[in-house]
Amino acid sequence: MATPHSRSSVRFEPRRVLPITGAVLAGAVVLIVGLTAVIGGFDKTAGGEVGVVRNGGWFDNNRVRQVISPASGLTWTGTYSTTHRYPAQQRFYTITSDTKRGDRTGVDVVNTPSSDGVEMGIEGTIYFTLNLDPDTLKVFDTKFGTRQFRGVDGELRYAYDGDEGWSTFLDAIVRPVIDNDLRIQINSFRCAELVSSCALVQNGAQRTGTPAPANPDTGGQTNNTNIAKVQEAVNSSLPKDLAEMLGGTFFEGIKFNLARVTLPQTVQDAVNKAQAAYAQVSEAQARVAQAKAEAEANKTRQQGYDACSACAQIDIIKALPPGVTTYAPGAGATVPLK
Repeated sequence: MATPHSRSSVRFEPRRVLPITGAVLAGAVVLIVGLTAVIGGFDKTAGGEVGVVRNGGWFDNNRVRQVISPASGLTWTGTYSTTHRYPAQQRFYTITSDTKRGDRTGVDVVNTPSSDGVEMGIEGTIYFTLNLDPDTLKVFDTKFGTRQFRGVDGELRYAYDGDEGWSTFLDAIVRPVIDNDLRIQINSFRCAELVSSCALVQNGAQRTGTPAPANPDTGGQTNNTNIAKVQEAVNSSLPKDLAEMLGGTFFEGIKFNLARVTLPQTVQDAVNKAQAAYAQVSEAQARVAQAKAEAEANKTRQQGYDACSACAQIDIIKALPPGVTTYAPGAGATVPLK
């Protein structure tokens, strides 16, 4: 018969299990973190974007590591690195009074004076492409991708924060250069040289009692030529000014399309009144010409009646209303009409 001391037994000792469990959990956490870091170290770009990768490891610096070309395959970018994505295709920036089309919310028009002091509204679109040269992109990201810009809505955004971030960057950095170029070019023309109807108001203000012509020549063809000159001048100066102000040739294929030149509402109201006045003058002159023509016709007709008294009676009979059966010219004479 076995004694209690001779039986074999397995004892459960929790002090030994806890260290093993902790080691397993710690190893699992390290493995998950490692796998996450490795998997997150790969990145790629879509067809319309380019990526500028910056180091971001625990013991690494934050310098630019590499540039990922548009529509790339899966690319190793290093653990904990960050990718700043910028548009790689042609983009445009629209300045317009149409609240649904502009890059800024609400009405957005560049207001600048002409050489004769008339405030004019300029609407247009600038087309451009970001320079995709890797070295240029690295400089661009260092200058503009490492700080935030405040939008017209008061929010701070990075240039790589999607379309809103890109538009905010353009508003803060590129828009002032556009405004300055337009101001310089518009200031070299008089109002009437760009908007023909402006001559209606200015001519009226300069006249001293001299009647206005019924159909003033406002030089529409000349205006179109001058607007084309403004557009060409901006296309010539804007790339240079952007490169100088931004500190590098960061944009290519820059082209400005001047869509419309408008007048302030007060000036436009005056133009509308002047056009209405010219219309009234034209109408009055037409009535005068008609009266003169009728007087000449009556004079010629009377001369004919003097030479042929019977002709006068014939015209009178023709002018009688329908239904009259007898015509009595006077002195007891009657003429049956039927």
